[in-house]
Amino acid sequence: MIGRARSNSPRVALILMTLIYAFNFMDRQVLSVLAEPIKRDLNLTDTELGMLGGIMFAIFYSTFGIPVAALADRYKRVPILVTACSIWSVCCAACGLAMNFTHLALARIGVGLGEAGGVPPSYSLISDMFPAERRARAVGFFSLGVPLGLGVGSALAGWTSAILGWRVSLFIVGLPGLLLALAFFLMVKEPERGRYDKLKLVERPRLWTTIKSFYGDPKIALPTFFCAIGAIANGAVMAWLSAYLIRVMGMRLDQIGTYLSITIIIGMGLGNLTSGWLVDRFSTRDKRTYVFVPAAAMALSLPFFLAGLQAQHWQLALPLFGISLAISCAYLAPAVTLVQNSLPSTQRSTGGALLLFVVNLIGMGGGPVYVGIISDWATPTYGVDALRIAMYALAPFFMLATIGNLISARFIGREGSSPVRSPKPPTSFMKMPAE
Repeated sequence: MIGRARSNSPRVALILMTLIYAFNFMDRQVLSVLAEPIKRDLNLTDTELGMLGGIMFAIFYSTFGIPVAALADRYKRVPILVTACSIWSVCCAACGLAMNFTHLALARIGVGLGEAGGVPPSYSLISDMFPAERRARAVGFFSLGVPLGLGVGSALAGWTSAILGWRVSLFIVGLPGLLLALAFFLMVKEPERGRYDKLKLVERPRLWTTIKSFYGDPKIALPTFFCAIGAIANGAVMAWLSAYLIRVMGMRLDQIGTYLSITIIIGMGLGNLTSGWLVDRFSTRDKRTYVFVPAAAMALSLPFFLAGLQAQHWQLALPLFGISLAISCAYLAPAVTLVQNSLPSTQRSTGGALLLFVVNLIGMGGGPVYVGIISDWATPTYGVDALRIAMYALAPFFMLATIGNLISARFIGREGSSPVRSPKPPTSFMKMPAE
């Protein structure tokens, strides 16, 4: 009966995967929203907070994602995604039981291990549900999970923590993911692997073969590396923005829950959809669009970010940060689409994991810790304004990401064959024929 109830609708699957991705990011980032009360109750330093939001999570998330993705390239991806969602949801709730840094670190490691099995299988499923001509928009829609997770997570965490405390807030944010995992298992049917590929590959390459083909190809490896540089800036801003607005700008948790959530959902939501549309619209003519879009995004977002740091009141700072995040979030979807369109169906989950390995280990792992260390170093001199100083130190990464993506364009242009085209593309990326 369960098999009959499952849907072969790509629209249903994409919406559910986007919601799962939202919970993925909600559970990942909730600690940054609750950073101030957790720091106070557990007597943590900014460096420890940066480790919990950064390297303590990212090293397990990034490393474990590769073997899980290799399994997803060989076996059914739906049960892998369901299992992963269940694990990270339970571990997120377990963070609410922590009594010290060690307890919190162990729970965060569990969240990282679970979330390692979330995104790479989803990228592979999207590639088998949507043809190359519509794939960037599908990835852009899927990426709405980031602002939804950040926005709804900020709202839930801010409101519930202000009323019930941060421990209860972590239970409220974490446990509903179990219901979503069950819904995905009951409703989504595994698609045919390589459905829109001209060549149906049966052989499953070894993991090392995929790693060599990924990192040995400059038109994939270079955009991946400079995507990671952009993620240092973007990831650190997302990890520290709530603490900055509370500590430096004087916002309250309930205000964070209302205004930050709205800013993130609207700003980053529009940014992700726009970047997917731009890539699909122009990459058919020039494959360098995959790096031109993130280069332009990082360059254009920097002035708004600096203006937000200059602002003296949160009513002005918050919309400026929102505009910066809306533009800068375009760094990821083009890189994801480039990888998915460049690899065969038997390597796409692993390729997605290899991309995330670099992006998250360097960006998510390094960015929050980098800001935390500078903040602790500057505190004796600048007091609460030390976090502002640390955020200013992110500016060079915006510029490096811009320059690096422009350099990558030379390699993509040199090898500029068009992405593999898919047979009989539909008129809308949300309307797909049944299998």
